[in-house]
Amino acid sequence: MSFECLQVEREGHVAIVYLNRAPVNAQNAQMRAEIIQVFDSFNDDDDVRCVVLASKLKVFSAGADVSERPAIKQKGPGAYWHHNRLVRESSLAIAECNKPVIAAVNGAALGAGFGLMTSCDIWVASNEAYVSMPEINVGLAGGTALLQRVFGKSRARRMFFTGMKVSADELYRLGLVEASLPPDQLMPYVMDLAREIASKAPIALRYAKEASQVTASMPPREGYRFEQNITVALSNTEDSREAQSAFLEKRAPVYKGR
Repeated sequence: MSFECLQVEREGHVAIVYLNRAPVNAQNAQMRAEIIQVFDSFNDDDDVRCVVLASKLKVFSAGADVSERPAIKQKGPGAYWHHNRLVRESSLAIAECNKPVIAAVNGAALGAGFGLMTSCDIWVASNEAYVSMPEINVGLAGGTALLQRVFGKSRARRMFFTGMKVSADELYRLGLVEASLPPDQLMPYVMDLAREIASKAPIALRYAKEASQVTASMPPREGYRFEQNITVALSNTEDSREAQSAFLEKRAPVYKGR
């Protein structure tokens, strides 16, 4: 699989997807289509147990490529609908990927770039990174649904109304990222975490990701029942029995993904 806007690498059971569209990883239709394609492919790839989303450039992503907007208007009926669908689906492809996804945020994550970050399951940042929803600065408005899932009401609306930046250190203080690290420590930290996740039973990881996604929008009682059903299903798998045997025998488990 080859891409124009992404670079994909493998290390064991970890896949690393690098955003790589110079100069600032502005998201155009091509990049979004490639994000959808690669994350959909991970759903059927048993060799991948964890995914890292990172950047090859100095920023994580500067958001949408606004230079595309004039051309969209000229494409005729349905063009904006298609554009908006690509925007949504590129984030949802990450969120709905059946493997855990870690965001390694090395620099600015603006607008749709912040959206990609929050579509991941776990967020880790360089202390040079920051997030912002700057649409208001170019006469647009977007991101309130996203912001209000991440921040409290006042901070979310202040960011929405002003385009203010929030630093990685502040995100860490608020408990929103796992760490705010010197740039040279970011990827080693993230890869250690990814390898730890990838060492777990693959089928348990898939169920854990599904439970995290589904129960987030469920009432507590229904969510609890959903998780209990998953626990019952997992208890009948070969990997579950292997994990228990390995624990009792004080050895590393050998998982088969079933």
